[in-house]
Amino acid sequence: MVQGLWRALRITMQLLSTLLFVLLILAVLVVLVHRPRTVIPPGSALVVAPQGTLVEETSAMDPMARFMNNIAGLPVREETLLQDVLDAIHHAGNDDRIRLLVIAPGRMEQAGLNQVQAIGRAIEEFKRSGKVVIATGDTFSQTQYYLASWADEIYLHPMGSVDLHGFGVYRLYVRELLDKLAVNFHVFRVGTFKSALEPFIRNSMSPEAREANSFWLTNIWNRFCAEIAAHRGITVRAINDAINNLPAHLRAAGGDAGRMALNTGLVDGLKDHQQFTDYLSSLVGRSEDRSSFRQVSLETYLSTFTPSFTDAGDAKDRIALIVAQGDIVYGEGGVGKIGSSSLCRQIRLARNDRHVRALVLRIDSGGGSALAAELIRRELEATRKSGRPVVVSMGSMAASGAYWLAAGADRIFASPLTLTGSIGIFGAMPTFEDSLARIGVHSDGTGTTRLADAGDPTRPLADDVGRAIQISVENGYSRFISIVSRGRSIPAAQVEKIAEGRVWDGATARKLGLVDELGTLDDAIAAAGELAGARNAVPVYIEPPGPSLLKLLRHLGREAASLTGPPDRSLLAGILRPAQEQALELFIRTPDPRHLYTYCLLPRSWPGPVPSLPGP
Repeated sequence: MVQGLWRALRITMQLLSTLLFVLLILAVLVVLVHRPRTVIPPGSALVVAPQGTLVEETSAMDPMARFMNNIAGLPVREETLLQDVLDAIHHAGNDDRIRLLVIAPGRMEQAGLNQVQAIGRAIEEFKRSGKVVIATGDTFSQTQYYLASWADEIYLHPMGSVDLHGFGVYRLYVRELLDKLAVNFHVFRVGTFKSALEPFIRNSMSPEAREANSFWLTNIWNRFCAEIAAHRGITVRAINDAINNLPAHLRAAGGDAGRMALNTGLVDGLKDHQQFTDYLSSLVGRSEDRSSFRQVSLETYLSTFTPSFTDAGDAKDRIALIVAQGDIVYGEGGVGKIGSSSLCRQIRLARNDRHVRALVLRIDSGGGSALAAELIRRELEATRKSGRPVVVSMGSMAASGAYWLAAGADRIFASPLTLTGSIGIFGAMPTFEDSLARIGVHSDGTGTTRLADAGDPTRPLADDVGRAIQISVENGYSRFISIVSRGRSIPAAQVEKIAEGRVWDGATARKLGLVDELGTLDDAIAAAGELAGARNAVPVYIEPPGPSLLKLLRHLGREAASLTGPPDRSLLAGILRPAQEQALELFIRTPDPRHLYTYCLLPRSWPGPVPSLPGP
């Protein structure tokens, strides 16, 4: 009797599990196949309101994050694909249903200045169609205002402000803290300006780092101000005066930050939400339910056309487009990482496709593992030797290890606002034997050689290990110099003068020969087609290889347009700024097998909503 009931219960559970699985598959198919017809009323305003971080590539696990957010209310870090924004604005310029463009950057949290500049170029093209662009915001951060400055009209909420304050590099230095915790942070480096580890070995910024940071900060700030001044019809001097003499300008406006922005020419008017809705309604009419102005959102508009670089059709000539975004790590990597194994597989996938005539690698990275960078570089070199040109398009940053793997490309394109260079290498290995001893924990044992305990963070670093790492660092630096010299056709002695870990802005890097052209991803694609003798080749993304379920999740992720939350950090990293957290995670969680790194400690999305930047 009992056995019969148990058998019946087990069969019922199996049937329910099968039914749930079938329902899940059907739900997935509905998401993939069903496309409800989108109706865009004539004369609508396209509202572009980027959310979260502007990214070059979306997360693979977005739909699960969105699902958990909807079901359990868990927080999700939002993201907006840069190419989606560019596609929408380009299509809208030629769409008779779209009368004007509204830029609402209030929920855009982080974006590289070069990304904003790319959107700005798309806005300029949109304007050439004779249509108007209007920007709105309750407040504007620096990056948000930079985007808004391309608009014909900018409206600010009466209680809002424009937060222009300049770019800076301010870092937390924890040498004294590590001393108090008895953490031995062993550092091995080459290069006067290779200051990625300064927060762990100093209590203040070195003169060399101050000099290098001041150089590129000034260049990029001057360009930033010049573009805003040109858009707004004011002077660079006026912008700097409004910042440096903020109390006086606020006093003249009666303490009203919104009125100050209006007085200094940063905005065209002050309108609350209802006033702005009424104004837009006077231009495009009311929505069908009369609750707002006639409009279409970015997400809805994207569903009306095929995104760029996603469908090569039956084209026989193609240009493979691969995105490399995040820290470079040895092995498979993961969300927000460039894994050497996974990226090499992508490159081989492109190389083995008989339709692919050239490869464009879009890089947004501050580097990472030296070995991983070398593995990727060799895969790119094999692609060049196969007769397929390799062109690199640099995003917000392509420095250190990212420049290592890019240096041998046939052509390198960058934005004037790209941060690149940082040609240097270092080794790092924290050990905690003294920290443990303070709490009564000791490590002891025996081994067959003097180096048997090498790599054990609970043991002191053996002198021979330290000397070996330093020798490897020096060898790695010489190798880096040689790679750049050969790849860029610059004498090694000249490379050494511009190397030593120094960071350069894109415009300066071009003058130094580290970059070939200042241009966009589209410019890089065009150059790749020209080099391959296939100007009509169709560019198409090469998806990361992986299980079919992962690919499905990636597809669903683009549909959901969301991002998983950041990984947990260590206790020590929790008190540090994001860039130092990245470095600590790189050394501890995803270490280079030889403890050698070529890494530039700057956030890829600087200068986000925070007023300061960790330095290189």
